Formats: sequence, structure tokens, C-alpha cells
Amino acid sequence: MGLPQILILFFATILIGLLARGRWRSWGILVVSVLSVYWLQPATSIRHLDFWFPTLSIGLTLLLWLIIVSRDEPRNRVDLITFLVIAGLILGIGLTRYLGRGTYLTPTRPPFLGSIALVLFLLMALGWLISRIQSKGLSLVPLGASIILICFILLKSQPLAEGVSRVLRMLSGQSTDLASASELQWLGFSYIAFRLLHTLRDYQLGRLPSLTLREYTSYVLFFPALPAGPIDRAERFQTDLKSHINLNASIGLEGGTRIMLGAFKKFVLADGLAYFALSAANAHQIRSTLWLWVMLYAYAFRLYLDFSGYTDVAIGNGLLMGVRLPENFNRPYFKPDIAAFWNSWHITLAQWFRGYFFNPITRALRSGKIKLPATVIIFIGQISTMALIGLWHGIAWNFLVWGLWHGLGLFIHNRWVNLKRSHPGWFPQIYNHSRLLRILSVLLTFHFVLLGWIPFVIPDLGQAIDTFLQLFGV
Repeated sequence: MGLPQILILFFATILIGLLARGRWRSWGILVVSVLSVYWLQPATSIRHLDFWFPTLSIGLTLLLWLIIVSRDEPRNRVDLITFLVIAGLILGIGLTRYLGRGTYLTPTRPPFLGSIALVLFLLMALGWLISRIQSKGLSLVPLGASIILICFILLKSQPLAEGVSRVLRMLSGQSTDLASASELQWLGFSYIAFRLLHTLRDYQLGRLPSLTLREYTSYVLFFPALPAGPIDRAERFQTDLKSHINLNASIGLEGGTRIMLGAFKKFVLADGLAYFALSAANAHQIRSTLWLWVMLYAYAFRLYLDFSGYTDVAIGNGLLMGVRLPENFNRPYFKPDIAAFWNSWHITLAQWFRGYFFNPITRALRSGKIKLPATVIIFIGQISTMALIGLWHGIAWNFLVWGLWHGLGLFIHNRWVNLKRSHPGWFPQIYNHSRLLRILSVLLTFHFVLLGWIPFVIPDLGQAIDTFLQLFGV
């Protein structure tokens, strides 16, 4: 998302905050969110894919809403109107095909209107089928979760993504020789998947509130958080959506300041550091150990400023519409231990994995027939959780190594805390209150995280190991 897009969305949020009241605010958020899914979608060389990916995001959202909506809840007129509005927007975007270049909301010309109408008809047929199956008391939650995970694996695994690209090129009559995993850029799918899986699991556990189609679609596709998060919770989002707010000077100042801060961090600081930050392309060209450290520092701060800058923009836009998105960063590089780092870096991602993977797996291990030592349970839980967080970035060895690096760090820290708790006499009182020791802890934690960025940024593990050794003069 570039600066012009941020400015346009800023004015859209201002209009929604000023003109929309009550339910009209939620309608405004829904319409802009649906349009933004198409408008923000990156261009791809596969014909019409930049239209079908957003349509698939919307289709998955609508079908999974049918899965999580209570069977005892009657379908009301507002839900039907919501579907018709969404379908009308999709058809309207398709109609721009006939208005000429410069009118497309998508990066390239939309497909023929007949194929769009056919997809919408198939979507309605699938919706009817889901309703029929659920009326018989059968749960489709496992199927819905499986579809999301399959899509995720296909996108995140480079060999599989190349295969999908080849198939799509063949279906569109294009050369399969040019197939590439980079063509499958599905806007925001990683964050959409988390929101969908969260609602499926909470519905399964009986703790998901009742959501109308308009609320659910607005939550999943909420346009400020679509490109880079944060990952909100449905019940919290619904509360804000139902609240009555008036955009005043105080809210406008807070939201506008947050957006300007985020834009400055992203487009001035992060983009400035990008000129000499470490990358896979320049790592093998550097022979100076000192300069390599400078480039690694630049990459670490560039990554933080880029990611947290987008988060600030998302939070600021949300504030202008009365939706307070959760914080995602809290000075992570100034934390004294690796656990505190992960409680302040991509906070919503860490909380999601803690709530939906780490806690359930450790509970299952504790209550299993085979009684495992607490140390083993913690080791399995932390290593597997961080391995999954690594693979979430991409199903590749370098991301797995990055995740295992942090999992091992968390386990060592956990054992260190346990040692201090069980043997307090081994540590003098000054240890807990020494400012110098805290500074040293911050520096140690920061450099542990810093070295972990090497496999994250350099996909080739051999090159990553060479870079790691070169930092220490080897």
C-alpha cells in the first residue's frame, strides 16, 4: 500500500466518521472494505487473477459465515440485503470492464460479466447446500478450516505455488513456461485466514457472539487492517461497530497523528534504511565485517519501522471510524528478555498462536495418558509454536530455522526464570534491581533477535550460515 492509497483511504475514513451514524456507519465500512479488497490487490500477470483473488476472499467470508451462524437463528432481511449489496458491488466492479481503461478498480481489466454472474450463482448454490447440510445437524467447521489451511499451504509453499500458477496459466490460455510462485499475491489472505479460523474455533467452543452478515464481512475484510494486520477479535470488533460515536476534534487529532506517524515511519525512515539494509541480493557482496553489522542493524530497524508504520496507519484509520484496533508493537527492541520481546512484537499474532495452539497443545500433553515432565511439555509447546509462526511467513527451511531459533530462545529463558524462582538464594538482591544488568539484558535480547533475522531475510541457508559466520570474522 503506497502513500496515495493511504491518503485516499484516510479521506474515506473521514467521510465515514463524519457522515455515517449508527447502522449507516457499518454500511459505509462494509462498502469501502469490499471495494478496497479489489483496489488494494496487487497486479498479477495471470489473466484476471487480480479480480478472482478478491472475489475468493469475499466468497470464503460469505460461506464461512453460513457455517458459523446459528442454525436456530432465522435468516433476516438485513442479511439478504447485505448479500445483495456485496453482489451488486462485485457486478459493478465487473461492469467497469466496458467503460474503458482508467475506470477499473482492479489493477487490470475485469473478466467478462457472464463469468462473474456464473461465480455469484455458484456461490449462492454453495450457500444453499451449506444451509441444507447444517439443517441436518452436521457441522462443517472442520471442512471450512481444512479449506483455509489448504489455501494457505498452496500459497506459502513455493513449489506448490508454482504448480498452481502453472495450472492457472494453462486455464487462462497463457504460457506455462513463465509460471512463478510470485504471481500468487493474494492480498491480506494471511490475516483473513486468521480471522476466519478464529471465528470457526470460537463458534465450535460456543463462545462466538451472534454476528450478522454485515458485521462478519466488515470484521474479516476491515480495510485498514487488510494489508498488514493487526489481527482483531470478532467480539471486540462487533462492540465497537455497534457503539455510537461522533467524530470530534479529539478523535480526529489522535487518529490523524497516528496515521502521520505511521506514514513517516514507513515512507521516510523504513524506506530510507532500505537503501543499505541487508538482503539476499547484497549479502554475498559484502567483505567488511563492520559494514555487514551496519546492514543487519539497518534491516532490523527497517523491518520494525515498516511493519509498525503500517500498523499505526491501520489503527489511526480505525479510530476515525470508531473502531479501536489492538496495538501490535510496544517498543520490542527495548525488552530485557525474549519472552517480553514476543509480548511486544506482532502482539496479536503471538496472542493468536498462544490462544489457539500453544495453550491447547500443552493442556493436551498434561492430560494425556503418558505423563511427561513439565520441562518436556514446555519445550514441545514453545518449539512447535514458534516453528508454526516461522512457517506462517512461508513454508521454507529458512523460516523454519528462524522459528526454531526463537523457540529455543524462549525455552532457555523459561528454564532460567524457573531456576531463579526455585533457587532465589543463588541470586543476590542486587541482581533484580541493577540498572546495568537490565541494560545488558536489553542488549543481549536485541542481538539475539538481530542474529535471528539472518535466516529470515536470506532464503538460502548456506548463504545465511556464511553471513552469520562472517559477522564474527570467520
